[in-house]
Amino acid sequence: MNRLLMLALAPAAIAAPAMAQDHSGHDMSSMPGMSSSAAKPAKPAKPAKPAQAAKPAAAAPAQGHSGHDMSSMPGMSPSATAQPAKPDQAAQPAAAAPAQDHSGHDMSGMPGMAPAVDPHAGHATAADAGAMSEEQGPLPVSDDPVAIPEPPKDFAADKVFGTAAMARSRQVLALEHGGARVSQLRANILEWAPQSGKDGYRWDVEGWYGGDINRVVVKTEADGLFGGKLEKGEVQLLYSRAVARYTDVQVGVRQDIGEGASRTYLTAAFDTMLPYWFEIEGAAFLSDKGDAFARLEGSYDLRLTQRLVLQPRAELEFAAQDVPRQGVAAGLTDGEFGLRLRYEIRREFAPYIGVSHERQFGGTADLAKALGRSTRDTTFVVGLRAWF
Repeated sequence: MNRLLMLALAPAAIAAPAMAQDHSGHDMSSMPGMSSSAAKPAKPAKPAKPAQAAKPAAAAPAQGHSGHDMSSMPGMSPSATAQPAKPDQAAQPAAAAPAQDHSGHDMSGMPGMAPAVDPHAGHATAADAGAMSEEQGPLPVSDDPVAIPEPPKDFAADKVFGTAAMARSRQVLALEHGGARVSQLRANILEWAPQSGKDGYRWDVEGWYGGDINRVVVKTEADGLFGGKLEKGEVQLLYSRAVARYTDVQVGVRQDIGEGASRTYLTAAFDTMLPYWFEIEGAAFLSDKGDAFARLEGSYDLRLTQRLVLQPRAELEFAAQDVPRQGVAAGLTDGEFGLRLRYEIRREFAPYIGVSHERQFGGTADLAKALGRSTRDTTFVVGLRAWF
């Protein structure tokens, strides 16, 4: 009988602690069965020091889970688990206060706030640098230009491989980085011009050999008719020297070939690239008979696509005096204006089509008319521009 009675009272004994409620802070003296001693006010708690935590906004109701870690339960935060407060310490807050934006305010003086952290701590500022310069004095200033240091003379590799072997290696290195000798052969114009009578041809080829500063240049250009003699042509042998980043000056000789009078000329020329990639060439010629001539050429590559290039080109000839034997009068004598569209299969191999217009000016045109020759000629051309 006693065992049955104990089993019946066990559920009530287990549920009794959970039904207990915290009535601290309420006056229960008027409730039936409550003694007056329970209604005595509690002694006021000592005020918390500034370094201690702030007072809670509201006390959380006590639950019968003291001593258990509830942080791993769904929806439970670590701060939500009730812990028994020590008598000498203030109770922990039940819920955190809503976050507020205090950016720009120094909150280090508020109770429970940590001192503000200086983001520039450990870094020298301009004021620090000024203070240091005042302590150490101004930096030395010299009016003398900074001398370029001399190249090293004591090479460590010489002690291992020998001075002679390393000198040859340094010479090869210098040649490979700007002192090498290179060459190029370029056909600017290599074209066929169909005409009503005989088809014509024309070439303008240039080759050079040398370094970045000094070069030997060979130029040749001519035009004529297929099946006939070469009407006019020339060959130039020049020494070229770079005087600026995009400008070379050239001196040498020129020899005329083909029909007409054969002349040899002393030549002075320049080859430059102007801003926006305009290529300009000019030359002055003084013949062995004392006749002076000049030539000016210009071209521009207008890239329509990466491979399709439209090139306008102009060439003008001048004479300082009349030379009737060559059919030339003083002033502007001849001009050629062309427009060529090329397709660069490779950069160094580009076939093209275009149109070329040639005409004579001034007294030279009058001499041509007197001999019954045409002073203007427009032809369709097909050609190749290549270099290697």
